[in-house]
Amino acid sequence: MKDDAVVTNRAARRDYFILESMEAGLELKGSEVKSIRAGKASLAESFAKIDDDEIFLYHMHVSPYEYNSQEAQDPLRPKKLLLHRREIDYFKVQVLQKRLTLIPLKVYFKKGLAKVEVGLAKGKKHYDKREAIKLKEAERAMTRAKRSEI
Repeated sequence: MKDDAVVTNRAARRDYFILESMEAGLELKGSEVKSIRAGKASLAESFAKIDDDEIFLYHMHVSPYEYNSQEAQDPLRPKKLLLHRREIDYFKVQVLQKRLTLIPLKVYFKKGLAKVEVGLAKGKKHYDKREAIKLKEAERAMTRAKRSEI
């Protein structure tokens, strides 16, 4: 499957251990869909939170569509995630009992519908990030060495 993400959260994999992920629908209003299709959205610093047995996505910035003739939506309004009841209950247990966080990883379109990939994540400590950087640098050094042999 090709990567068809319209918007990605690049900092999520750097700052969190992603334990598992799940696809959810995204409830959008008016011209937000066109704005997301144009890539005018950001997942930086966004997170999902459970409120009254519903999951909402906070701090996802969707810029107003420039050709909109109607009243513009608030760019930072909470957006409801569309999940089955058992999926919401599963996330609720994971977040409350295991102290995990719901982080949006990417937004994409599937059969014309806006979808968001939400990951159950555990925060990385500073030393975990340094270890990941060391591993990446070692990998790069190996590929450079292989390239120079050829």
